[in-house]
Amino acid sequence: MMLIAVAWRNIWRNKTRSLVILISVCLGLAAGIFNMAFYYGMVDQRIETVIKTEASHIQVHHPSYLANPEKVFKIDNAEQIAEQIEAIPGVKSVSKRIMLNTMIQSPTAGSGVRIMGIDPEKEKAVTNLYTKVIEGNYLDSGKRNPILIGKKLAEKLKVKLKSKVVITLQDMEGNMTAASFRVEGIYESANTTFDEMNVFVRSNDIAHVLLLDEKSAHEIAVLLNTNDQMLQVASLIAAKLPKLEVKNWRQIMPEMNLIESSLDITMFIFIIIILLALLFGIINTMLMAVLERAKELGMLMAIGMTKRKIFTMILLETVLLSLFGGLLGMGVGWMLNIYFSIYGIDISVWSEAYRSMGFDTMIYTKLSFGTSMQIALMIFATGIIAAIYPAMKALKLNPADALRIDM
Repeated sequence: MMLIAVAWRNIWRNKTRSLVILISVCLGLAAGIFNMAFYYGMVDQRIETVIKTEASHIQVHHPSYLANPEKVFKIDNAEQIAEQIEAIPGVKSVSKRIMLNTMIQSPTAGSGVRIMGIDPEKEKAVTNLYTKVIEGNYLDSGKRNPILIGKKLAEKLKVKLKSKVVITLQDMEGNMTAASFRVEGIYESANTTFDEMNVFVRSNDIAHVLLLDEKSAHEIAVLLNTNDQMLQVASLIAAKLPKLEVKNWRQIMPEMNLIESSLDITMFIFIIIILLALLFGIINTMLMAVLERAKELGMLMAIGMTKRKIFTMILLETVLLSLFGGLLGMGVGWMLNIYFSIYGIDISVWSEAYRSMGFDTMIYTKLSFGTSMQIALMIFATGIIAAIYPAMKALKLNPADALRIDM
């Protein structure tokens, strides 16, 4: 305890130098922690959008559909299969979809789109699409052939509410046919690419045009109670439906899985770079402190203080300096994280770039306690590593030579 008290007093003998290194450590770590919280929050929101708006937790298809998304690769008796899936523990809700890639045309323009025929009420329980409607209504109005399109597509087609659009497709018998739909609503999600490529109609309307049995579907989307149950529930569904292909959102959207899996590594490399920069700053500070106190250290050796205690004292000074600055930096970083997890960070100035990649323009920071503890251990390790060279330098001092140094 006495050595700790002496080490703490020695730190503040040169207040200016100690404050400079403390502020450097504090600001460096606060910035690093805040940066981690920002990117974790951004990716977490993107995953939430993938699950709740785009893909859901699990999707079931005909074995050939994902490789070749043709309308002939359908799931027969989809309603009965959806009921079987809904009975599995952990499943919150299920929605079957009719899907096809085709052309949509307005009086002034045309575009390739993916038509998604849904049951509006069941889709509400699986996705939050109905909350993204910014103009008009969802597909539950009861009007004939309504269609819900994205804001980006509406701008491309130059259409508005109640405008007529024509969908051209080939029915199940191989005949080319066309059907007109009226724009019932315009939605806007966090992903402009998704908005431009996907339109939604009622499943019975598109089944009638396709000459497809309304009980059939191309996709069954499954929403779970929690994301942690995904692998277990997917295995249960696959065992129950061996003739169908069961995939989770990570398999369907591998780019998101890559972002999620590589984020931890990227962020810790970033923190290590910050700690390395601080490491050399701490070594430089403590080395200067040792050289300035060479005569004092020589005197302590001359009166009987062991080299082990000298080494421990320098070690404690460095570790205390690192820990004090590190914990202060963690505190500042966590306060920023808590504040922006509530109020968010508006990055709408770059909205077009971020939304094209599916990221929201209001980011709410997120950081786990476990990550903070890992950073704390890294700070402690940095302090010990930084102490070794200055402490070794102190041990090499010759008491007789040190006492002759003119201070």
